[in-house]
Amino acid sequence: MAYYIGIDLGTSAVKMIMMAEDGTIARTVSRDYPISFPRDGWAEQDPRDWWAAVCDGMTELVGVDGGLVRGIGIGGQMHGLVTLDENDRVIRPAILWNDGRSSRECEYLNGGIGKKTLAAETANIAFAGFTAPKILWMRENEPELFSRIRKIMLPKDYIAYMMTGSFCTDMSDASGMLLLDVKNRRWSKKMLDIAGVTEDMLPALYESSDVVGTLLPSVGKRFGMSGSVRVVAGAGDNAAAAIGAGTVRDGMCNISLGTSGTVFIARDKFSVDDNCALHSFAHANGRYHLMGCMLSAASCERWFVKSILGGGSYDAEEAAIGQLGENRVFFLPYLMGERSPHNDPDARAVFFGMSMDTTRADMTAAVLEGVAFALRDSIEVARSLGVRIECATICGGGAKSALWRRIMANVLDARIVTLEKEEGPAFGAAILAAVGCGEYRDVYEAAEKLVAYKNEIEPEAALTEKYNERYAQFLRIYPAVKELYKA
Repeated sequence: MAYYIGIDLGTSAVKMIMMAEDGTIARTVSRDYPISFPRDGWAEQDPRDWWAAVCDGMTELVGVDGGLVRGIGIGGQMHGLVTLDENDRVIRPAILWNDGRSSRECEYLNGGIGKKTLAAETANIAFAGFTAPKILWMRENEPELFSRIRKIMLPKDYIAYMMTGSFCTDMSDASGMLLLDVKNRRWSKKMLDIAGVTEDMLPALYESSDVVGTLLPSVGKRFGMSGSVRVVAGAGDNAAAAIGAGTVRDGMCNISLGTSGTVFIARDKFSVDDNCALHSFAHANGRYHLMGCMLSAASCERWFVKSILGGGSYDAEEAAIGQLGENRVFFLPYLMGERSPHNDPDARAVFFGMSMDTTRADMTAAVLEGVAFALRDSIEVARSLGVRIECATICGGGAKSALWRRIMANVLDARIVTLEKEEGPAFGAAILAAVGCGEYRDVYEAAEKLVAYKNEIEPEAALTEKYNERYAQFLRIYPAVKELYKA
């Protein structure tokens, strides 16, 4: 029996799984670590806390089976800026994906450099979450610290560096830095010049299942494993989760209905929409993907049920909802601003269409439908590029709701399925390790053998037609209130 370890370096905790060669999950371990918010809109973590959590959890994960571990894959939070000096010491706390301090730098990149230039160089435009704006912020606001930088890396790649000594990243994670020429899978010289960094300060680029090294002897001893254990490049969390969901072939779609929401669409060929409403990134299968991100998804229902209604039961609130497709209340789910497709950090949530006979069930339904409509926004951009989306897997906490899955199927006019085994990015990372070690020929074979689906829901023609009409109305609300947000 051979085992493969998958690591998901999340924002609040690291989750690690030990997967047998047949896909069986032998053990799962997680370890929390702190996050700091030193100023309003800032979010930071100490990379050394990540490494301490990995080391602490690994012994429990492996147990007495360390000699049977063949490979390790790492997925994790994207976009974070990790900087090391000439002695490989962490220069400052990592600036995370949800840190908003670089809004001025984004304005400079999108306005001064220009969205067309950014799109031509990277296939994307600037968002505060991306890495390049953070580098510009550090250069402007912390010049002494910036001058000490010798290595720039992403969060998961710090773990790989500590394990192997290999200064590396993968194409999917690098895509979110706004420094990668995504189409040609290489660093953009122009973007490096704009950011004021050189290529030797950036990690070597690999595909996600490429082996980047083996465990350093001291690390292998600490983990209870041999030094021959291979470590693969891994992937950004969304790409790793997509591998774990089997979203690997052209046109396949995975929807994450968690705190935030994503629409992830695998593409064999590179493509980008005219307005860069969707992110165009490299995929962990060696090809590409389109991704739409909304900042508030299942968190909208949690906010409404727990904060507004006073902490009731999700099941009870959903059970009170009557006939679908008849609701006259709409909800814009922009509690924290929005990314895809509006890229509007000032946007906020709106209930629209309430009257004297509006019930709490109507408002609950509007929340569920509003999230589905907002996810459809990203689906429609992909369809405008010629992508046919007839089926989507759905995962995350919101996917546990059968009612929400039914709403999704009919709003999106697509068959919806859930996963037999939902372990998120950690499962995808373990699959990538198995592929890198030769257990499977490629991610396509691995996905076919290891990923299974359940709870299939087909769209209903009459209900889909009603939701098409309601979606057309939903589309008119944001443009009508957009200018009010600025005030």
